[in-house]
Amino acid sequence: MMSIAARSGTLSPYLQATNYAVAGPLKALVPGVVVKSDKILMDVKKPFLCRESLSGQSAKGGLSVSASINAPSGVRFAHTDIKIPDFSDYRRPEVVDPKKSSQESGEARRAFSYLITGSTAVVGVYTAKTVVTQFISSMSASADVLALSKIEVKLSDIPEGKNMTFKWRGKPLFVRHRTEKEIATEADVNLSELRDPQHDKERVQNPSWVVVIGVCTHLGCVPIANAGDYGGYYCPCHGSHYDASGRIRKGPAPLNLEVPYYEFVDEDTLLVG
Repeated sequence: MMSIAARSGTLSPYLQATNYAVAGPLKALVPGVVVKSDKILMDVKKPFLCRESLSGQSAKGGLSVSASINAPSGVRFAHTDIKIPDFSDYRRPEVVDPKKSSQESGEARRAFSYLITGSTAVVGVYTAKTVVTQFISSMSASADVLALSKIEVKLSDIPEGKNMTFKWRGKPLFVRHRTEKEIATEADVNLSELRDPQHDKERVQNPSWVVVIGVCTHLGCVPIANAGDYGGYYCPCHGSHYDASGRIRKGPAPLNLEVPYYEFVDEDTLLVG
């Protein structure tokens, strides 16, 4: 047996977790403890459960117990029942031994971390490059469109003073065979009168032939050839007038008709694209 002097107070969280409560001063704490006047008798066959020891204090104030043991007893500490998990299988071999300084293996462990980080970065960059390349390739022109990227025009089929329309890359292509009068008229135009100043010589390789894309530079309509106030092209949608060189002369269009890349393969063959 033993004699214990105790004072009451708020139970520590640990004692509350044991499901035992103290109703007032000198009340039973655990089975085996009996209150008798100002002393507590404890049956050593039923050990007293305490967080620290029989002569300790609760973590934050609360119940404080002091004891003088007059008989040998064995105390079982409840917190020793908790099994600490073993993470050795997840740790690196260099830091498994708790008595070995981790500083000795610091360089090797850093080298391994750098190797993993660098390898991941290289793989990530290569993957991103592949994804971007495939994405850009998917937006490229298909084989049937590439087959039409160039077009040959037989010039002898176009009479003088007439315009012929062809389909090239999904757009109308105007090829105009100009007369001597049209050539002279367009060459004499005052550039200061033009909204988009360009001399006729800058737009043609051969004065007899004008090659332009038949898309109005205003809203993308298709102009009518041999029409308008200047005898060139006229867009009826909003009233844009182009001359026989494809230059804007009147209306809302801001720019001249576009001139594609072309070349004369021979005197009778025109290659566009």
